Amino acid sequence: MRIVILGAGQVGASVAESLVSENNDITVVDSDHERLAQLHDRLDLQTVVGNAAYPSVLASAGLDDADLLIAVTQSDQTNLVACKVAHSVFNVPARIARLRARDFLDSEKLLSTENFAVDYALCPEQVITEYIARLVDFPEALQVLNFAGGRLVLVGVHAYAGGPLVGSPIKEMRSHLPPEIDGRIAAIYRRDGAITPTGETVIEDGDEVFLLAAEEHIRAVMRELRRSLEPVRRVMIAGGGNIGLRVAQALESKCQVKVIEVDRRRAEFVATSLKSALILSGDATDEELLQQEAIDEMDLFLALTNADEDNIMAASLAKRMGCKRVVALINRRAYAELVQGGPIDIAISPAQVSIGRLLTYVRRGDVAQVHSLRRGAAEALEVVAHGDANSSKVIGRRVGELPVIPGAFVAAIVRDLDKSQDVGLLGLAKQKLSGRVVIAHKDVVIQPDDHVIVFCLDKRVVKQVEKMFAVGFHFF
Repeated sequence: MRIVILGAGQVGASVAESLVSENNDITVVDSDHERLAQLHDRLDLQTVVGNAAYPSVLASAGLDDADLLIAVTQSDQTNLVACKVAHSVFNVPARIARLRARDFLDSEKLLSTENFAVDYALCPEQVITEYIARLVDFPEALQVLNFAGGRLVLVGVHAYAGGPLVGSPIKEMRSHLPPEIDGRIAAIYRRDGAITPTGETVIEDGDEVFLLAAEEHIRAVMRELRRSLEPVRRVMIAGGGNIGLRVAQALESKCQVKVIEVDRRRAEFVATSLKSALILSGDATDEELLQQEAIDEMDLFLALTNADEDNIMAASLAKRMGCKRVVALINRRAYAELVQGGPIDIAISPAQVSIGRLLTYVRRGDVAQVHSLRRGAAEALEVVAHGDANSSKVIGRRVGELPVIPGAFVAAIVRDLDKSQDVGLLGLAKQKLSGRVVIAHKDVVIQPDDHVIVFCLDKRVVKQVEKMFAVGFHFF
């Protein structure tokens, strides 16, 4: 696929890296020559220096021959103009825009083909807000991801000594759970190495384990690896920027929320935008302020400023001063990998959290959902099985009979999923969908329209998985 990416920031660079690895023809446009040079040295792609809204620059990037435009610059206006130009001048078939302003996000009419011609709007701030809200709902989790409209939940946790299954083979989990509850250990990471779990695999203390189960069963399955933590009641947020404000708005109805914002004018604006949260004008790395605001009584500290170093320092300080759990937003992937598991419980990479939504749209054909795991090292795909036994390599076959793809395996299926609900430009369903969850044991037969959850422990095998689920031309 010929793809032009506008913007070489964190999101643009992460998208380029993921799509280049899948043998796409990529060109990246940015006004920062140095940033493009670094990207070109690291990845096999083309670069163009210039203003991403100018038709002449877009022409130089080869937009007249592009299959897809991904506009993820820091400017909503630039992204919107680029999509309009791509549609009206260059007839690009598909156009994605990164947008922050609610004035644009809340108006499908403005984004329609007749106006700015945006096929899909990506709002990283909203994606991150939803991601953090799920972590609040599961305080013992490292990562919480939904499939099939929320019917199936994937949770990453650290296994701790004392969990019923820790120190035992995975096959014993079935005997611990009631007959009506089923779950799957989909992946294990031990000392940063991926392990494909089998029934004989023994869970060790400290393993990072990904559990998959129906939404109503996931907590029972999680208890196999660790005790449940107390619900999050008190939250302190460092940073009242776009993300900090969105998160505070999402949490204030169910938690006691305090927001620390260093800029007084911004703090005043945040105060007018929230209903019950307490807004503090100050520095989140101020030990005296944290102590005065009883950081040791907080269930969760969220460092959500725009500066990686400030987030690392604030979260580390909060943890040292007695906060139960701390989370830091960290743009640089190397920083995130370095600090998670030390003083910081969870390091969130905004680009990696956002990229799943974008990849879902890029691969949309039969791929209903893409989630990035472990900061992009692996992926979990939700693939819809189409066709029949004659046109498909998977329909009518048992999971144990499917072609073997090293590093990829089927983990679960959602069957009879309610498809009556429309999904808007943001790719969000308004409510959870209904459907039957089937854990993919080897004798489970794949049926037409099944939503199949496939784990790819190595991103390089994603194309092979998509090819396996492709339908023969005669089906259409």
